[in-house]
Amino acid sequence: MPKVSVLTPLYNTDPAMLKEAIESVLNQTFTDFEFILLNDSPENTMLDDIVASYQDKRIVYVKNEKNLGISASRNKLLTLAQGEYLAIFDHDDICMPTRLEKEVAYLDAHPQTGVCGSWAIQIPKNRLLRRPQRSVDIKNAMLSHIPIIHSACMIRKSVLLKNHICWEEAYSPCEDHMLFARLMAVTMFYNIPEPLIQYRLYPQNTTALQGEIMEDKRRLVLSYLHREYSFMLRENQKRKWVYLLRFFPLIKVKTVGEYKEYLLFGLLPLFTIK
Repeated sequence: MPKVSVLTPLYNTDPAMLKEAIESVLNQTFTDFEFILLNDSPENTMLDDIVASYQDKRIVYVKNEKNLGISASRNKLLTLAQGEYLAIFDHDDICMPTRLEKEVAYLDAHPQTGVCGSWAIQIPKNRLLRRPQRSVDIKNAMLSHIPIIHSACMIRKSVLLKNHICWEEAYSPCEDHMLFARLMAVTMFYNIPEPLIQYRLYPQNTTALQGEIMEDKRRLVLSYLHREYSFMLRENQKRKWVYLLRFFPLIKVKTVGEYKEYLLFGLLPLFTIK
């Protein structure tokens, strides 16, 4: 059995981007993996030809008979996976060569951690996307946004199976945020503080195309989190302001990744610290 299953759903993927994605996985320094690509656009035979052009025994190519949607496709990939760890990887992103090696090493050394992610480089802007590192900071951040980059994370498969957790269609295209929300109660998280993928943001990707739907589903996820973890929300709110004479809110503290921004009266930037 392979140590890692790299899980990649395809849907009318741009050929050039798909080739970059595939090659970035095949060129990993860590080699004990299977690479499962699931085509959820079965009419697109061009994808068949692209995948077939790579003669690598680690590739497993599967094609849905009809379009199932992203959550159902991710869950199908989960049922196909034989690896101990699941490396989530989207069809238009690029893995850094040591991504699998570093995430496997962390999970091997920290059995209490079920999800290991990393920072990323957003392309084409070449912008560094930082995320909180420690589990406690990740869980606190989960109450306001998604602090794990889905396409950069590796998940311990046993944690999903033992707790009957999977991707939920009702929350797509925020199925990743809801997945992590479900995992909060049963495992720990970690983000490796270096970019291990290049995350592509462009006019045709899901984040750009489904902005309004995504915002609606994001609010549903946050509603669940605030209901289940209201005690954490109260603690976060207590630390949100610095008070003058214990009553007058003077400085607002805003957490952005590993950085804290201090705003006078909640509006005027004073300074930022790590």
